[in-house]
Amino acid sequence: MNKSNTLTEKYEIKIIIQKETPENYPAIHEILCACFNRESEGNLVKALRVNDKAILSLVAMQNAEVVGHVMFTPVTTSPLFTATGLGLAPLAVKPEYQKQGIGAKLVEEGLRLCAELGCDYVVLLGNPKYYQRFGFRKASDFGMQNEYGVDEPFMLIKLTNCDLQNGLIKYCPEFSLFSL
Repeated sequence: MNKSNTLTEKYEIKIIIQKETPENYPAIHEILCACFNRESEGNLVKALRVNDKAILSLVAMQNAEVVGHVMFTPVTTSPLFTATGLGLAPLAVKPEYQKQGIGAKLVEEGLRLCAELGCDYVVLLGNPKYYQRFGFRKASDFGMQNEYGVDEPFMLIKLTNCDLQNGLIKYCPEFSLFSL
């Protein structure tokens, strides 16, 4: 009796994280539209680039294909702190490549490069269960709030031993131009 063998090998895909280039812009826009089912995030990223607000923008490449993207932009505080911060937004991975660790690689490399750039902290609005694995905590644990009035999904990670207490963090004005 012949048993048919079922091949269930798991193939590891090779992902390279690198800084975005202008050639990547159309693919990034497509990924953002596919992930968020609207144009807003793609238009936001374009506006941030045009206004030189993209401090760090990374892509995940699989072969020559862009399969993921993350951007970091400046944030300000009130009162003004000496610590410098960046906002992580948006993070997107092509739907067919999700749940393979690509988003995590983008976040990890992004945080590493933010630290190299001298950034003291990074904030985001996102799923607490997802971002806690990288060390993000509720920003309110540090006494920090955001201009949108949301608490639990507003998260912060300190990259240095900076002093943050009782303040308001604001994203770039471009974020208010789009209904996200």
